[in-house]
Amino acid sequence: MRILQTHALRGPNYWSIRRHNLIVMQLDLEELEEKPTNLIPGFDDRLLALMPSLMQHGCSEGRDGAFMERVTEGTWMGHVIEHVALELQTLAGMDVAFGRTRQTSTYGVYNVVFSYVEEAAGRYAARAAVRICRTLVAGEPYTELEQDIQELKEIREEVRFGPSTASIVEEAQTRGIPHIRLSEKSLVQLGYGIHQKRIQATTTTNTSIIATELASDKTATKGMLASVGIPVPRGTTVRRLADLEEAIEELGGYPVVLKPLDANHGKGITVDVRDLKTAQSAYDAAREFSKEVIVEQYITGKDYRILVINHQVVAVAERVPAHITGDGRQSIHELIDQVNRDPRRGFGHENVLTLITIDEMTQRILDLRGHTLDTVLAEGEICYLKSTANLSTGGTAIDRTDLLHPNNAFLAERVSRNIGLDICGIDLICPDISQPINEVGGAVIEVNAAPGFRMHIAPSEGLPRNVAEPVVDMLFPPGAKTRIPIIAVTGTNGKTTTTRLIAHILRGIGLRVGFTTTDGVYIQNQMVMKGDMTGPFSAKLVLKDPTVEAAVMETARGGILREGLGFPVCDIAVVLNVTADHLGLKGVETLEDLARVKSVVPESVHPDGFVVLNADDELVADMAHDAKAPVSYFSLDPQSPLIQDHVSRGGIAAVFEEGHVSILKGAWKLRVERVVNIPLTLSGRAVFMIQNVLAATLAAFLHGIKIDDIRAGLGSFVPSPAQTPGRLNVFDVNGFEVIVDYAHNPAGYEAIQQVLERMDNPRKIGVIGGPGDRRDEDLRKLGYLAAGMFDAAIVKEDDDRRGRAPDEAASLIVEGIKQRNPEFPFQTILDEAEAVEHALRNAACSDLVVIFPADVQRTIQIISRVKEESDPVRLP
Repeated sequence: MRILQTHALRGPNYWSIRRHNLIVMQLDLEELEEKPTNLIPGFDDRLLALMPSLMQHGCSEGRDGAFMERVTEGTWMGHVIEHVALELQTLAGMDVAFGRTRQTSTYGVYNVVFSYVEEAAGRYAARAAVRICRTLVAGEPYTELEQDIQELKEIREEVRFGPSTASIVEEAQTRGIPHIRLSEKSLVQLGYGIHQKRIQATTTTNTSIIATELASDKTATKGMLASVGIPVPRGTTVRRLADLEEAIEELGGYPVVLKPLDANHGKGITVDVRDLKTAQSAYDAAREFSKEVIVEQYITGKDYRILVINHQVVAVAERVPAHITGDGRQSIHELIDQVNRDPRRGFGHENVLTLITIDEMTQRILDLRGHTLDTVLAEGEICYLKSTANLSTGGTAIDRTDLLHPNNAFLAERVSRNIGLDICGIDLICPDISQPINEVGGAVIEVNAAPGFRMHIAPSEGLPRNVAEPVVDMLFPPGAKTRIPIIAVTGTNGKTTTTRLIAHILRGIGLRVGFTTTDGVYIQNQMVMKGDMTGPFSAKLVLKDPTVEAAVMETARGGILREGLGFPVCDIAVVLNVTADHLGLKGVETLEDLARVKSVVPESVHPDGFVVLNADDELVADMAHDAKAPVSYFSLDPQSPLIQDHVSRGGIAAVFEEGHVSILKGAWKLRVERVVNIPLTLSGRAVFMIQNVLAATLAAFLHGIKIDDIRAGLGSFVPSPAQTPGRLNVFDVNGFEVIVDYAHNPAGYEAIQQVLERMDNPRKIGVIGGPGDRRDEDLRKLGYLAAGMFDAAIVKEDDDRRGRAPDEAASLIVEGIKQRNPEFPFQTILDEAEAVEHALRNAACSDLVVIFPADVQRTIQIISRVKEESDPVRLP
């Protein structure tokens, strides 16, 4: 049994539209294909003994114990690994339940699919599940389960959002606001394109850098607050140990607090210092984090954190440092262990409370009190273990929001406005938060930029507060837009042209458009990244751009299979056709398989959007059954029964009728433009281009674009190297014509053949080839078709042979040529650039040279050079 490959899906995908986070592991069972679990003695008992919680797996029957019954009765190992991988993650605190295991067309090879919370943890679970099952099959005990679970927990803590970020993202999700993680840390984009906002933990797009710098300078903060009448403890800063005693005397003596000038999270702080020796030790601890040390009055009372968002108080928590209470029997170390056994405490941020660790701060506090870890405290004696009440160091929090006195709320809001922070954590010490602090005593100790939310969303005691809600309200006030329109285009042929045409129409009405194609990613018609950009990476690139107002995404099969869609939902999906291409790759064996992959796009349209389908392609038209959004059709046949039935029920369609591109809307017909006036169709000779025009016209109309604007877009979109590189580009070179088209599959060749039949050139020469990763029969089909399209041909190969040997793909094409016409004139020039150059140099007047290039830009450059040499530009 071995893993052939593993990849992670991150969006709507072939396996599930709703479950975006899936691991797909291709597993070769090898000899275990002949041994289901009932033929492996004792396997079920060993598995259940190792992971008793598998009894809760209901499998497809949905009842406890059903999965283990399948194991006892006999199931294949891929199915077992699926469940083990799910349970490993659940045991590590990541509840997951969805899984599928399906056999591929290769004997003994399965796709094992299961959900994950964190991708790195999902990948680890895949490997660990295989390791576990191998061991149990061999009849050996598996001894590393606890280690695997701990590894998964640590991976989760390393990569997942912290509680503050997670709460904001979750609140955004409840409102339908999309998010994109921009870094491995907590930098997150909320919303798309021009409407986006960013957060990093609790720092937002609105957070002032001046305010952040001010809050980090504790001395400057106190000075600012004192100047506007906010009570703060008196204090000073020292840079030398020799100045410490004098500074304490200036403050009126002990008790005092020492802390670093610019550290955070309680690092280097010592409170309630009552003698010089302790003060000197505290000074050394603070100097580890800052060159300057703050010495200030020790304010007695309870420690409160007031959270102010958008200058309004939203939550208050009383914070208690990590501590233990003596029982007269156990040592301090034993009491810490006892506290850590509280099920609410966990590793990092996994639970409400964090495990208490024995660190340098703890040791220093114990030393100051004359204790060691072996000290037995008297019954009822409280021993604090940290200088601060941070939850990350084991502290606890009690919600006190409802007790806050209005005067104290007013004070806190004044603090946030004077410092200038949009999200502000105010540390205040006073005897009682329910009384005005100017009456009972107390002071603002610190002001924190990017305050943590955990103490408020999951307090140890009291009512949890949804403090993420006001953050999202601030970033996206009522009525604010969060998304840009997304139009996704898929199919086998015509995707790039249709994508470009839709983007062109949108630009015509003044929108700043980002679009993706097989040529590259374009922002406002400028290529920002070159290459085949039809997958999730390029989609996210467009959605992350802060200038983009609308997105048009060419969406190909490869990206869907590899990672899923790059967006959870879209507004309009266009499916052009499903024809034989890429078959035999990545488990896609039939046209029906390919249609299922393409159908992911229309199934991902939100219910208020539109699905645009080709009524002339049965596989495409059938996608209407699974669409959640309203469906519209386009067709070359206005009398199509599907079209007639659709519009009779009030539906919308685009058709080619009486020489026009028209919109049918119920009983009404809206004529958009005559086809002869649309350059892309070559005056109507390129029928396949008419289909692309119909699809783009319908998508634009459904998007709400006026007919006049659509007509203007169709009339100004010319099939040229500038607007549609490699898509039916026509050149006049020294008396003969050249057509360049990216056709690379049988359907593409047949579409060009329809154009050639309408052209009267006396001799038509093809420069033909095909991608090496296509099936042998597909390459032969290209040769067969070429022998019926052209009077002569040059057979070439792509620079990237995609795993085939030199001349292998070309030989298969030649076989197809000879199958159709053994006397057909052709020659083989494997190098594409040489083949193109040869065809152009040897073409006669009135010939038509048709080139199907892999490298479009290079081919266009060669044509331009040959044309310039034959007809050089001369200055007058």
